[in-house]
Amino acid sequence: MSTGTNFKKGVLAAGVGAMAVLAPLMAAANEVHIRVQAVLGTQTTEVRMLRDFMDDVTALTGGEVTFEVLPAGAVVSVGDTLDAVDSGLIEGGFAWTHYWSGKHPAAMLFGSPVAGAGVGIDNLAFLSWFQFSGGKELYDQLWDEMGVNVKGFMLQPVGPEALGWFKEPINSMEDFRKYRFRTPPGLPGQSYKDIGVASVAMGGGDIMPALEKGTIDAAEWCCPKPDMDFGFHKVMKHYYLQGLHQVVVNADLYLNKDVYNSLTDHQKKAFEVAANASLSKAMSARIFDNGHALKELTEKHGVILHDTPADYFTEYMNAANNLLQKNSEENAFFAEVWQSQKDFAAVAVPFWAGAQTSNAALGKAYADSLK
Repeated sequence: MSTGTNFKKGVLAAGVGAMAVLAPLMAAANEVHIRVQAVLGTQTTEVRMLRDFMDDVTALTGGEVTFEVLPAGAVVSVGDTLDAVDSGLIEGGFAWTHYWSGKHPAAMLFGSPVAGAGVGIDNLAFLSWFQFSGGKELYDQLWDEMGVNVKGFMLQPVGPEALGWFKEPINSMEDFRKYRFRTPPGLPGQSYKDIGVASVAMGGGDIMPALEKGTIDAAEWCCPKPDMDFGFHKVMKHYYLQGLHQVVVNADLYLNKDVYNSLTDHQKKAFEVAANASLSKAMSARIFDNGHALKELTEKHGVILHDTPADYFTEYMNAANNLLQKNSEENAFFAEVWQSQKDFAAVAVPFWAGAQTSNAALGKAYADSLK
């Protein structure tokens, strides 16, 4: 046997030995633990669904990626959540993207396109735009436009949200304007201000304390199940389901981009697959959960359902359209995203609205038969 052959065998043996030593280290390098600070408490419906998404990612990665959910304020304040993810202070955050409209107005078009983006996009139509008409690519671009080191995953679509809760019935916009009303931040809240409502933007965890202190005296949050979780029915009994401010609203996971880039291709695919599953599960869960909660609110807790005053719809839609147009004229990326939604709506909404008319009539006939 030549010395060259011996040398090659020695190198091969050394390589095999090195791989045996490095294999556990390489496996360990693929294990990632992600702390996610939410903008609300950990016992909420939204965080329960977030944990379900996390469980899917952990299962799909064979336990390589694990998570820890931190409540609002655990590391930073609610308003600093995205900045903390950007800087790497926390690996992840969970919120609604319209919370960051102060960083870029187009954030609202992804988190909460006010009044259905002004073109009749409901929650299901929004998912169609997002997944099949260029929305996701624009969403990925949003973080660069904001200048943050973040990778986003849209997880929880919901809508339409209820107009909200009041201590006394409102029969017109004149009645509505008597209340200091909690709204989400960004264009949905600004649209209320533009029609003379005393809009007060605040995070979800601050609403009940504000009601108890008298800082506000009416509020909206989401829909029957999350609203019941917050306990609004304990202090207000008049509930209005039909609203325009958040026909579509989406809760998202934000990952520090360096953390995301450190993931293997398989792990990244697990996030993508779990996120798509979450979009579907969140949508379908909301229908049953909200129906069950509404039944309990009205039958066990004395909540009275009302129809929203007719003059609300015309006033709010006009204000929303004016704000959409204004922001489109002032910001190029906002204009690009909104144009994409309008192009989608021109194709999809005539079909979808027409199909939904028969669905709504069928459902209403059955609902009326239960009364």
